[in-house]
Amino acid sequence: MQINLTGHHIEITDSLRNYVDTKFSKLERHFDHISNVHVILNVEKITQKAEATVHLSGAEVFASSENTDMYAAIDSMVDKLDRQVIKHKEKLKKH
Repeated sequence: MQINLTGHHIEITDSLRNYVDTKFSKLERHFDHISNVHVILNVEKITQKAEATVHLSGAEVFASSENTDMYAAIDSMVDKLDRQVIKHKEKLKKH
């Protein structure tokens, strides 16, 4: 799985990159057909925003989350993506 990490008005530090990598490895455990992920971290005044597009085999899921803490925003976004990935995986099983 390839993770593209982009920052708007924020420097992508090693700790942020490692945190995102760790969180997305959780997604890969649930569904191993993830080709690539595009993550955008954005800071607007006091709002920290994390959004990501995950390219799955045959689909694409998107989630975003805002919080005053970037790590909390990433956590929330990954949880949303996790639910969508599981839903997609269940759809594939039905067919």
